[in-house]
This record gives sequence, C-alpha cells and structure tokens, in this order.
Amino acid sequence: MSKTHFFSLQPSEAAIFQAAANVYASYVAAGQVTDDNEADMMRKAIGVSVSMARHVEKIVQSDREISG
Repeated sequence: MSKTHFFSLQPSEAAIFQAAANVYASYVAAGQVTDDNEADMMRKAIGVSVSMARHVEKIVQSDREISG
C-alpha cells in the first residue's frame, strides 16, 4: 500500500511548482528525460523555474509594490 502525502503549498510555491512542472514536461516531450537522468532533469526544471521567478521579481513591480 502506498503512503498518502499531504501538501499545503503557499501561493508562490504553487506557482513555481506549476512552472517547474511545465518546464519538466517540455523536457519529457523533447525526449531529454531518460530513466538515468530523471531526477537531475527534475532538479534542473525546478532550478530554471526558481531563476525565472527571481528574475521576474527583480524586474517587475507588483500592484502592491506600486500602491504601497
């Protein structure tokens, strides 16, 4: 019997997870993911997503930042 896992991601975590899932799916669709590199490609997708989020945070002001 498999374990049940419960997650409670914060909105920013959920957004980065979704981006990482999209990047990873792109790697899979492009044939870049193999049984041997699956974990590495997952980490790469997460890293790319975090880097993108940091870059967006750096160059884009949110509505709260503007009105605050």
